Amino acid sequence: MFKLTAVFAMLFIITGCFKSGPKGGSSVFYLNMQGESNNINPITSTDAYSSELQGYILESLLEKNLDTYEWEPGLAESWDISKDKMKFTFKIRAGAKWSDGKPVTAEDVKFSFDVIFDPAYNTAHKRPYYEGLKEVKVIDERTVEVIAKDQYFQNFDIAAGALTILPKHFYSNKANEDQFTKVMIGSGPYLLDKYLKGKQFTLKKNPTWWGLNVEKNKATWLIPTIVLKFVQDPNVSLEMLKKGDIDFMGFTPEIYVKKTEGEMWGRDVFKVKTTNQSPKGYSFIGWNFKHPILKDRLVRKALYHLVNRPLMIEKFEYGLSTQATGPVYPGSVYADPSIKPVEFNPELALKTLREAGWKDTDGDNILDKVIDGVKTKLSITILEPYEPFVKYLTVFKEDAKKAGVEINIKLMEWNSFLKLLEERKFDALRLAWTANIDWDPKQIWHSSSINGGSNFISFSNKKTDELIDKARYIYDRDQRAKVLHQVLRTIVDEYPYVFMTYKPDTFYGHTKKIVKPKDTFIFGIGEKHWTLKAD
Repeated sequence: MFKLTAVFAMLFIITGCFKSGPKGGSSVFYLNMQGESNNINPITSTDAYSSELQGYILESLLEKNLDTYEWEPGLAESWDISKDKMKFTFKIRAGAKWSDGKPVTAEDVKFSFDVIFDPAYNTAHKRPYYEGLKEVKVIDERTVEVIAKDQYFQNFDIAAGALTILPKHFYSNKANEDQFTKVMIGSGPYLLDKYLKGKQFTLKKNPTWWGLNVEKNKATWLIPTIVLKFVQDPNVSLEMLKKGDIDFMGFTPEIYVKKTEGEMWGRDVFKVKTTNQSPKGYSFIGWNFKHPILKDRLVRKALYHLVNRPLMIEKFEYGLSTQATGPVYPGSVYADPSIKPVEFNPELALKTLREAGWKDTDGDNILDKVIDGVKTKLSITILEPYEPFVKYLTVFKEDAKKAGVEINIKLMEWNSFLKLLEERKFDALRLAWTANIDWDPKQIWHSSSINGGSNFISFSNKKTDELIDKARYIYDRDQRAKVLHQVLRTIVDEYPYVFMTYKPDTFYGHTKKIVKPKDTFIFGIGEKHWTLKAD
């Protein structure tokens, strides 16, 4: 499912596999997560930072092959799909245990599904993905049957890969509630050993992980310790990489082009630019549709025309990005090549604002208009959780000022930012979404996701709702894409976001400790195949 991230560059999440090198080699992998989750509780968390942590500790029933993108055994050793695609049977591995030593059972799988629909938990953001599933039925101690209630095209994928399996004995116990944001019990290859608030997570290898006894996993997840640090400033993170204080970081185009020069590059630390078929996320400025100014489509359109993305791409991204046209990345079957980028055009923006009734009536160089009987200035505050992006918004602010629009930029700490987002207390905000190969817009763009879901801008369009609901029951991807092209065009025509840029390439850097077979696999950079050599 989609995850929120503050990082403009869409630096990818590492939840891959690492192993130590020859005897005497390095035993610790240091990684910068860039930010700290406000909530590591796997039942209620929503952001990419918590997802990254969970990727080392928790598991789904099956996992994807990086080169074929086909399902492979995971926590479940086998599975079966009924002919009518309404029942999915999974067999849990014998010997699979939770990190506290208790066995993984079918009851855990059932609990992991049931808790999503339990009104006692804040899980509304997850429900759109699982609403095509009716129930999880326990067949025996190691066998579950997931029963679908409709023909939603992703039902099996959700059951197999999206459903995170949690220990019922721990997360159903109300007495443990104060521990849910401090510890994590999982069945995966690592344990959460230490959590230093504001600094880092330390993970230790799980000695009881079932994968140690499975041939295809014996050469993975062997490194004893992984340290995940919380350093948001990319310049600080880069210096840490150069000094060997971290071993890997994703790069922005600016860092890749301008800040990776000198004798040490190619000797002690290495930079990589590569391309693969992994889905590409995007950054955006989102407008609150309930705001008295921003509920007007013409205002949203005019503001889009004041965002000089070509200049930003040239000045900050060195031509290594392309203008986004909507919420689907180029190359996806769901993308529509006929949709062109919204142009930077201040004259058209001002014309559009005048058409919407805005003009400067008092000579203060800020447009105004009477709304609900009150004279209102065209002034918008954008919340920003990531300091490096402020320069982008500053360009927007200066161009908007020339057109009589006042843009205020409010830089905020991540958790405080999320609180305002959840409470819907904002004019506009700047964020980013990760992406999936198969696009289901319901989580973000359906009106049913406004209250408690991920549609925090309160976008609502009856036609869009109908088309999204229709597409969810079309198995053929090409036929589904035809319907979703209509959804895409309807969304774009409402100007709900300023869709910023996509990056066709992946950029990252690593220390000389890293040994990898190649820069990338087909659907990811393939961290599970990396090793660590001696210091």
